[in-house]
Amino acid sequence: MSDIRRTNPFRTAVNKLLKNKLAVVCLVILVVEILMVIFAPLITPYDFSEQDPSIRLRPGFWAQWTEITDPEAPGYNKKNQYVPGHYLGTDAFGRDVFARILYGGRISLTVGVISTLMGLLVGVTCGLLAAYFPKLDNPIMRVMDLLFAFPSILLAMLIIAMLGINIINTTIAIAIWSIPSFARMVRGKALQVKEEDYIMATRSLGARDSRILFQHILKNCMPTIIVIATMRMASSLISISTLSYLGMGVVPPQPEWGDMISAAKEQMWNRPSLTFVPGVVVMVTVICFNILGDKLRDILDPSLKD
Repeated sequence: MSDIRRTNPFRTAVNKLLKNKLAVVCLVILVVEILMVIFAPLITPYDFSEQDPSIRLRPGFWAQWTEITDPEAPGYNKKNQYVPGHYLGTDAFGRDVFARILYGGRISLTVGVISTLMGLLVGVTCGLLAAYFPKLDNPIMRVMDLLFAFPSILLAMLIIAMLGINIINTTIAIAIWSIPSFARMVRGKALQVKEEDYIMATRSLGARDSRILFQHILKNCMPTIIVIATMRMASSLISISTLSYLGMGVVPPQPEWGDMISAAKEQMWNRPSLTFVPGVVVMVTVICFNILGDKLRDILDPSLKD
């Protein structure tokens, strides 16, 4: 008898992902970033709202090697000196920038994850129902088209304006904006799976619609859903940063990366690091999620396999 071994698709996908060096680097960066924001109190002794006017607008660790540190030397300026322990310097209120980056990451990543999951849950359900039940297809997709008609940020701003400015309403607004993308992509994939021979055979054997939807069609749509969710995380992070930059995200003094960039606009020329540091953090995080999503698509999408 021949030895037939069943392969685990999830394990196979993980092995392929780990063989890609760029994907591994992005995964490591994201894991380290998540661990840092979770264990922020263990990493920095400073609170994100702790103010010390005597050390406001101090530079970060790089000032140790670029500025005059000898009090007796001509040109010495105490206000331009690095304060030990404040690795990324301090802002206009004397708050530690590194602490605000870590605690702000909690807000950004939490909103990104929760809004993506909310949009995924509603969008996937709508997409499956629209694909499987022809009578529901037109009304559901017309609602999705209506949501698509609004520019994403304007739609989120409209929802926040109606609900009020706080982090919960911001999360709901980003989630609502995410629903049409999930619904449309899942509907397209589900329509393909629905016409497969094994689905027709399962239906002819008397299987219930719920069983066909969730145990067969949804299962085969999972690769598409995983890829969309990964890329949507990047979009959600950009959205929360943009809304916070516009003053429609977090409520100060709660830190968030976009809000930190907005608050540092007035200090852009004399302390460019205050805008540069959170901007780089947002950029790196979004790029890592996009690259992971792109690599997962290459691995999980059968049409792209050699």
